[in-house]
Amino acid sequence: MNYILFDGPSRNNLLPFTFTRPVADIRVGILTIREKWELYLGYTTTTVTEDYLSDKFPMVEMEENVMINASFLPNLELAELVKNLEENQAIFKGDEVLAFFAKEAQEDIDFSSYEAIEYTEDVLKIEHTWDIFSKNGDAIQEDFDVLTRGRKSQPIPAGNNILGSENIFLEEGAALQFVTLNATSGPIYIGKNAEIMEGSIIRGPFALCEGATVKLAAKIYGPTTVGPFSKVGGEVNNSVIFGYSNKGHDGFLGNSVLGEWCNLGADTNNSNLKNNYAEVRLWDYNSESFARTGLQFCGLMMGDHSKCGINTMFNTGTVVGVSANIFGSGFPRNFVPSFSWGGSAGFTTYVTKKAFEVAQVVMSRRQIEFTEQDAAILEHVFEETKKYRRD
Repeated sequence: MNYILFDGPSRNNLLPFTFTRPVADIRVGILTIREKWELYLGYTTTTVTEDYLSDKFPMVEMEENVMINASFLPNLELAELVKNLEENQAIFKGDEVLAFFAKEAQEDIDFSSYEAIEYTEDVLKIEHTWDIFSKNGDAIQEDFDVLTRGRKSQPIPAGNNILGSENIFLEEGAALQFVTLNATSGPIYIGKNAEIMEGSIIRGPFALCEGATVKLAAKIYGPTTVGPFSKVGGEVNNSVIFGYSNKGHDGFLGNSVLGEWCNLGADTNNSNLKNNYAEVRLWDYNSESFARTGLQFCGLMMGDHSKCGINTMFNTGTVVGVSANIFGSGFPRNFVPSFSWGGSAGFTTYVTKKAFEVAQVVMSRRQIEFTEQDAAILEHVFEETKKYRRD
C-alpha cells in the first residue's frame, strides 16, 4: 500500500514551523511525525503539502493510496486500522478525517459515500504550535516504548549518577560521563553518537537525538527534546529543539520550540510566565492577531534559520518567524516577522541575498548543502510574509 501524509486543516496554526516543512516533518517526542508513521506502518511515506514545498517534499501517487492526516500521531491500534483500510472507507476522529482510502487521480472525495470508521480512543494530535511542547512528554513516552521494545540498551558507563535506570536507553555510540540522569518521572533516550558532557543534570522525560550534544553542567527539566545534531547548554525546561540548532550557552529556555538551523547567543533568556500570571496569547497567522492559548506557561516559538545575539531577552509568548536576526538590548516585540533584522529599537528587512549567504555557511559546517530548493522555499516565505514587515 502507498501511504501519503497530508497537512490537514491545522497547517496554518503550526506556522512559522510549517513555512518550511510539511506538518509531517514536525518533531515532537523523539521522532518526527513522518518517522513515527513510517515506523508503525513499516513503509516509507510521501506528502501532500503546499505547492511551493512540493519540490523538496514530493508526493508519490499510485493506483491505490491511503491518505493520512499528519496532525495525528500514530499508535499501535490506530496504525492497524490504517493498514486495514479498504476502498471507500475513511477513519474519523470526531468531525475530522484521520485517514482515508483513495484511488489514483481521485480528486474530489465525497465522504458521504464512504463507510465511516469512528476512532473513539485517545490519540495525540498536534494542531497548535504550543502542542509541540505541551504534548511532548506523552510523545516521548510513546516513541520510547516503540523504539526500545525488544531491544537492549547500551550499558550506562560507571561513574554516572543514575535514578530509574530501567527507563533509560542508550543507542550505539552514546557518550556520558559524571552526569546525573533521573528517569523516575519519565524515560530518558540518548540517541546514536549523542553526548552528555560532565556535570549535567537531566530529569526525564528527555530525548537527545542522534549526534546531539548537551554541554557542560547543563540543567534540563523534562519533557524536553533536543533534535539531531543540535547543541544545548544552560537551563532548559519543557522545550523542543528541532535538528541542527544551537542553544549552546548559559541562559534559560522554557516552554518553547526552536526550528532547524536556529542559534541563540550566550545568555539568551526567555520568559515563560507573565508577571501577572495571566493566560499567554500568541501571534496567530490566521487571524493576524494575538490569540488565546489557554496556557499560563508559554515561551518562545522560533522558525527555521532564525538567530539572536548575546544577552537577548524574549518576552512571554514571543513568535519569531523564519530567518530573522535579532540583537541589541531590551525586549523585542513579541511577534517578529520572518526576514527581520534588528531588535527592540526597531527592525529592517533582512534581504534574502544576505540571509542565504549565512544559511550556506551555517549548513556547510554540518556538511549539508543549501540547495536551490531551499532557496526557493525561503524566497516564497520572504514574499508571503512581506506584509508583516515595516521598514
